[in-house]
Amino acid sequence: MGITKKVTVLAVGLGLVTLSACGSSDGDDGSGGGSRTVTLVSHNSWAVSKDVVAAFEKQSGYKLKVLEDGDAGQAVNKAILTKDNPQGDVFFGVDNTLLSRALDNGLFQPYEAKGSDLVLDEYRVDRDKHRVTPVDSGDVCVNYDKAWFEKKKLTPPKTFDDLAEPAYKDLLVVENASTSSPGLGFLLGTAAEYGDDGWEDYWKKLKANGVKVVDGWEQAYNEEFSGSAGGKKAKADRPLVVSYASSPPAEVIYADPKPETAPTGVAEGTCFRQVEYAGLLGNARNPEGGKALLDFLISKKFQDDMPLNMFVYPVVEGAQVPEDFVKFGPQAKDPQTMDPAKIADNRDQWVKSWTSLVLK
Repeated sequence: MGITKKVTVLAVGLGLVTLSACGSSDGDDGSGGGSRTVTLVSHNSWAVSKDVVAAFEKQSGYKLKVLEDGDAGQAVNKAILTKDNPQGDVFFGVDNTLLSRALDNGLFQPYEAKGSDLVLDEYRVDRDKHRVTPVDSGDVCVNYDKAWFEKKKLTPPKTFDDLAEPAYKDLLVVENASTSSPGLGFLLGTAAEYGDDGWEDYWKKLKANGVKVVDGWEQAYNEEFSGSAGGKKAKADRPLVVSYASSPPAEVIYADPKPETAPTGVAEGTCFRQVEYAGLLGNARNPEGGKALLDFLISKKFQDDMPLNMFVYPVVEGAQVPEDFVKFGPQAKDPQTMDPAKIADNRDQWVKSWTSLVLK
């Protein structure tokens, strides 16, 4: 997210993620124009079970084609640049940190998906125009390597303040806020925590305390973080990383043998809530197919399937949350949040200031 640029990489390594990139039928050019193909454009962590795709195709009569187009920020920017001649019919994966950019550029046309009344109230936005449909949520949080802290007899950090303490010097790796969705989410979390006048001073403290910045989540989590399966193989030496509250259950689910407890934990006082949305592209060539797909994305069948494929939480009332999520990766009880309008007003300047402050 967006949110889903995270532990999906673990599943790919084990061949456990099934991506739906269905080909078109005979005589179908795959464009969606006058055809029975509907095209979804997404970031590169889209994942769904084959039987769920089959259910959509049977129910709707449309073949589903998926185009994955880089990480969330890249995908949103490309969708904006190509909005007059879009690659598909529906875009999935714009989150609340980038939503204003998509809406201000007229990326989507209005459509109120069937079943929208079941979307939990806390996730609904743009209620007057219905240009986007909430699909999933997740929390950007600092994760810690339990074994490392136990070995050092050091209590893991719990809050943003803790991360700047001398005890945690040279331990934290974060993603670049200008190139990474979780990196941006973490920056917004600090802005929400310390306010317009305090977040820069906080980052000065983090910089002085040896924070390491890398371009994206995959590098941070799988190459720099000592607590992940990938990090162990890479002999990583940073026991703190900006990731997601759903990362610990992924470390359990994909392990062989499966451990009794997660090897990683979450510093719950460092979480920022992200929500991902989907919308009908403004010049979609198959708008009716796109509407059917949006309806399906908030159906119980898709919402129940989503957590163990994309490691995010459903947003629809009554959807099932996997037991391993409840046990190893519950949503933060009191995450930082921010009004999308405030994000829109400040995001670009905050990122510019952050870049100057932290990277130079």
